[in-house]
Amino acid sequence: MRFRHSNADLFIPDQTDSAQAFSRVTHLGIVSHQDDLEIAAYHGIAECFRSDHHWFGGVVVTNGSGSPRKGAYEKYTDEQMQDVRKLEQRKAAFVGEYSVMVQLGYPSDDLKNSRKADVNADILSILTATRPEFVYLHNPADRHDTHVATFLRCLDALRAMPMEHRPKKVYGCEVWRKLDWLLAEDKEMLKVDNFPHLISALLAVFDSQISGGKRYDLAEEGLRRANATYFDSHTTDSTSLLTFAMDLTPLIQNDELSAEEFTLGFIDRLKNDVRDRLRKFQ
Repeated sequence: MRFRHSNADLFIPDQTDSAQAFSRVTHLGIVSHQDDLEIAAYHGIAECFRSDHHWFGGVVVTNGSGSPRKGAYEKYTDEQMQDVRKLEQRKAAFVGEYSVMVQLGYPSDDLKNSRKADVNADILSILTATRPEFVYLHNPADRHDTHVATFLRCLDALRAMPMEHRPKKVYGCEVWRKLDWLLAEDKEMLKVDNFPHLISALLAVFDSQISGGKRYDLAEEGLRRANATYFDSHTTDSTSLLTFAMDLTPLIQNDELSAEEFTLGFIDRLKNDVRDRLRKFQ
């Protein structure tokens, strides 16, 4: 498979033929940055880990050049940092036993502006080669600009697929805006306790981030444990690790549905819930 940026990187951990590696993917994550997959799409990774029938595929759109750096990485140039981040993402793919790991290599500004069409085309090529059942994306209410731009590129690509080839489920996942604020009926509650050690192992390979003071390895495990306890006040815990997502499937079932209006609907329902509860007890 050919990609449109010269810095694109394809890694197949078990060295299977590339056509087979793409075609066996059942769960696909498409995100902005290295280590976003292991946070946003962790449910898909865990569902496929050590499975005989399910395979996870990962796509990272940007090159990692803008990563914060500290300690051993403090004096690294943008070019050196890209190499570090690329290698770290390959290591995570090996640990998580991904079927395929694609890093498209675009600078963040390209996917927001000048090369949107190229990004769309690359993502569509991967979707066409994999035809996954489940897709994990950034949620459209995320507060990181690049994450939102990546979501929109993915939506364009998904809508360019024939209807009969589109995934059966698309999740909008948590990274820089958590989704505990969603109403219970709007939450996709994804249990991730089948391999409780795996999240730490995956995130530990991103040393450039952890050494830089961002302890994602500790924060993500704590968040999942907190979600499992706090998601409901009137029931006992049914899982020890839980992550939340938006169900974005309606956006690929109806191409006329506005992503903006769809997303604002979640916020409107929260607003109405808060208003009604306050009025109920005045």
